[in-house]
Amino acid sequence: MNHSFYNGIVNFIWGIADDVLRDVYVRGKYRDVILPMTVIRRLDALLEPTKEAVLSMKKQLDEAKIANQHAALCHAAGEAFYNISPFTLRDLRNRAKQQQLKSDFELYLDGFSPNVQEILDKFKFRYQIPTLVEADILGHLIEKFLDNRYNLSHKPVVDAFGTEVLPALDNHAMGTIFEELIRRFNEDNNEEAGEHFTPRDVVRLMADLIFLPVTHQITSGTYLVYDGACGTGGMLTVAEERLKNLATAHGKEVTIHLYGQESQAETYAIAKADLLLKGEGSEADNIKFGSTLSADAFPSMEFDFMLSNPPYGKSWKTDLDRLGGKGDIKDPRFVTQHGGDGEYKMITRSNDGQLMFLVNKLSKMKHNTALGSRIAEVHNGSSLFTGDAGQGESNIRRWIIENDWLEAIIALPENMFYNTGIATYIWLLSNRKSPERRGKVQLIDASEWYVPLRRNLGKKNCEFSEELIARICDLVVNPVETEKSKIFPNEAFGYWKVTVERPLRLAVDLSPTRLERFQKTCKQAGEEPLVSLVKILLEAMGAAPQRDFNVFMKTCDWLAGRHSIKLTAKRKKLLQSELCDTSEDAAPVVSKVYKPGKVMPNPLYGLFAMEIDGKPHVVEYEPDTALRDSEQIPLLEPGGIEAFFQREVLPYTPDAWIDREKTQIGYEISFTKHFYKPTPMRTLEEIKADIYALERETEGLLEEIVGEAE
Repeated sequence: MNHSFYNGIVNFIWGIADDVLRDVYVRGKYRDVILPMTVIRRLDALLEPTKEAVLSMKKQLDEAKIANQHAALCHAAGEAFYNISPFTLRDLRNRAKQQQLKSDFELYLDGFSPNVQEILDKFKFRYQIPTLVEADILGHLIEKFLDNRYNLSHKPVVDAFGTEVLPALDNHAMGTIFEELIRRFNEDNNEEAGEHFTPRDVVRLMADLIFLPVTHQITSGTYLVYDGACGTGGMLTVAEERLKNLATAHGKEVTIHLYGQESQAETYAIAKADLLLKGEGSEADNIKFGSTLSADAFPSMEFDFMLSNPPYGKSWKTDLDRLGGKGDIKDPRFVTQHGGDGEYKMITRSNDGQLMFLVNKLSKMKHNTALGSRIAEVHNGSSLFTGDAGQGESNIRRWIIENDWLEAIIALPENMFYNTGIATYIWLLSNRKSPERRGKVQLIDASEWYVPLRRNLGKKNCEFSEELIARICDLVVNPVETEKSKIFPNEAFGYWKVTVERPLRLAVDLSPTRLERFQKTCKQAGEEPLVSLVKILLEAMGAAPQRDFNVFMKTCDWLAGRHSIKLTAKRKKLLQSELCDTSEDAAPVVSKVYKPGKVMPNPLYGLFAMEIDGKPHVVEYEPDTALRDSEQIPLLEPGGIEAFFQREVLPYTPDAWIDREKTQIGYEISFTKHFYKPTPMRTLEEIKADIYALERETEGLLEEIVGEAE
């Protein structure tokens, strides 16, 4: 299509807003009228030549009392949609009375097929009609869209001699124009842009990342492309065009079907309308409305290529509640089997559901094809490191990496998106890694690769040039180690989270002050027999501090038995809480004793040798929760947990041990750790030079001040 002609139509439609809607709508609301009217005018232009055929078919079907008329009417219209009202837009342009125009225009809209009705409903376009009528601009708006200097039809405009005056506007060109309008409105309305609009340079990069590494594997056939947070559908349409071009360049014929889901009504309408305007009616039917997380529209489908920019830092609590709440989610997308856990949960915090969209995609991968599935998804930094070992975010990273699906993560420059200046990353995943990539993950730092924009678009102040996109993709297609590209074994991101325990050491205080307080507590608790027991104990052991709680309790048990006092669990707890204090020089409190020979001592894991009544036993100590700590030990630690513990813990706390049952595996990815460059320290000579320069400057100022004073 001629570039000036293309820009002329875009500018023409863009200008209608200022010409007609100014002083009636605020600028941010122009899109509420212009986008649906662009859709209506294009559909109207396509349906004009077959209008009579559709009306005739409608009459025949009604007379034959045929209920299901959709297919026949589409056939008569020659499109995937139709309009059975008696009007075209041209019929409405000369209505003198506003109320008559309103009535006829509403009848015209009601005549569209159900797939168009859904678009109009989601645009909420009918709510605009009273405002347009009240301001007396509806007729003017229609008149503007019918301007004969611009052709929105798929047929050329010719003069009386058959000479082409205006070229035809094919479906692809119309779709491109519509996307350009969407882009302009999104950029003009910056505070909302990032929620549903990803800059085209980022989308092109994502499309190349999923296609270029497997270009040689693409064969003639059918491919399914999916976006579970499709917004206005830009990623899907860019991906479709890129895949077609690559296939054609390699002599392959491909059929591409697009699938998407969107939860915001207007952006859903835009996505569906865009495909309809491109003549892809069946693809438009594959765009579904609703929440991907709680109402998956494609539960049993698998896709070849998937890409998304899901919402990040946004609550998904409503979806969480619909799924049954965090403790009751049974959806097999988010609760699976992994690492010996039959209910391995991948459920993130309710205030950020971005990784849930990635898990949804991974559940839709093809596992029995040579190509498998490839995924590109945008995330902010929290997806790399939030969530402790065993929590949802870490479990997701672990599941992905231990299944060897993560190919690469690319750090993007800040301020690449319209509504956020924070750091963002593209995750690239595949379940068919090339041999050289297996067991490895590539990190690419492209945060300093950008071209500044001449004018900021919201927060966006930079973009990727075609050269930079090619540079990033080349590092992915040909993975090599450079200053900005580093390759790691999968295990480099994993760690054991180990709980380190130390023994509870209690000293018993039988001083008069402590016993007086103990007596009051027992009386309040109705445990007077315990007071009697302690008096007997005092006579037997004396008032000196007792440094071995085990001996103290053993004596209590023996005396309680002799004096028929039941030593219940509650009473034992009172003895400990009211008469004991932690003390570093007291003996460890024994919580469990094993019979000789039943288990072997292993101090590393809390099994200690001890002589009891002159015989060797194995005991476990009661842990002191106040001293409990944890350590993160890399999975690649030489010698594993035991070697790390021996080297880093026991020299400083020799009585520590590992609670084996609490050990968990976690994964996190730190770009800072792998790409951080410390600022070189200045030399002493440089520092001295600065100090001398500052002194000279200060002396000069003092002389100046003194001189002025004199």
